[in-house]
Amino acid sequence: MSWHEARAFCVKLSQQTGREARLPTEAEWEYACRAGTTTPFAFGNTVTTDQVNYDGNYPYGDAPKGKYREVTVNVDSFQPNAWGIYQMHGNVWEWCLDEWHDSYADKPENLKKQGNLAWGDLNAGDNDDRYRLLRGGSWDSGAWDCRAAFRGGENARVQDDCFGFRILIASSS
Repeated sequence: MSWHEARAFCVKLSQQTGREARLPTEAEWEYACRAGTTTPFAFGNTVTTDQVNYDGNYPYGDAPKGKYREVTVNVDSFQPNAWGIYQMHGNVWEWCLDEWHDSYADKPENLKKQGNLAWGDLNAGDNDDRYRLLRGGSWDSGAWDCRAAFRGGENARVQDDCFGFRILIASSS
């Protein structure tokens, strides 16, 4: 699943439902992932493969080694975070709306205050291959990559079996 394919899906869903559907911004994604926590994971300072689908050969902190399933699992295979959101850590890397930036140092002040605004050019044509944000880690990542604060990036046209997406849908008026 490429970033372009994820965006195209959101456009079609918006047309079919009459409600805006889009990828989350990076700030929205992290806010939902953390679910009010400040720890590396919504579940605490570490995770196990009983909580998250990641490569259990590479645990985080003092967690024991665990299973390496080598595939995605159903979204409800593990407990949700405190806000009832499933699989924010692991399973698949999730595309975010934002363009990749190495650092937050140059992020405009208005975007720092408005987490629902994406940072970067969103008017990307099908051939645009700039780096876009991926969050969450996946089934083939070590637990380190699954932390709430970990950021990844990839070219917008790259497809991979460990890339997916999450959709935000505007509430009806």
